[in-house]
Amino acid sequence: MAKRAQDKKSGFEVGQHVVYPAHGVGTITGVEKESVAGIDLEVYVVAFDQDKMILRVPTARAVASGMRALAGSKLVDDALHTLTGRARIKRTMWSRRAQEYEAKINSGDLISIAEVVRDLHRAEDQPEQSYSERQLYESALDRMARELAAVENIERDEAIERLTSSLAKKAA
Repeated sequence: MAKRAQDKKSGFEVGQHVVYPAHGVGTITGVEKESVAGIDLEVYVVAFDQDKMILRVPTARAVASGMRALAGSKLVDDALHTLTGRARIKRTMWSRRAQEYEAKINSGDLISIAEVVRDLHRAEDQPEQSYSERQLYESALDRMARELAAVENIERDEAIERLTSSLAKKAA
């Protein structure tokens, strides 16, 4: 009986798009029963098409692991507004900032990811990014674009265009 309540509490369904912090947007393809170390578990099977990966998340731990439903339109609007803000770059060593950016990307929080995109975005007239800056920027932009695409039911490329136009508004 406790399992049913947990399923209702998490509210995830087969076919639903979800965000898993370390991997981005995936789709729940099923709920399976598995036996691990002699313990029976019920797990969500989450497919991440972009990585061609399948993840099994115990239903009882789904919310605790950070898995969440796609952002609502208000949160998406807030994230797009974050992109138009001013970059807030701390004056610490790059290695420390890179760790903080990586943690924000892997948090799965759309606003935190938008902050990384905003802070690492370079306009045409700005100096070239280092390789590691470019990697983090691309990773954050990709995560944000995939969630925006899933929320608005558009292609990833169209989502990237929307994000880059929001970033361009900042520069104007």
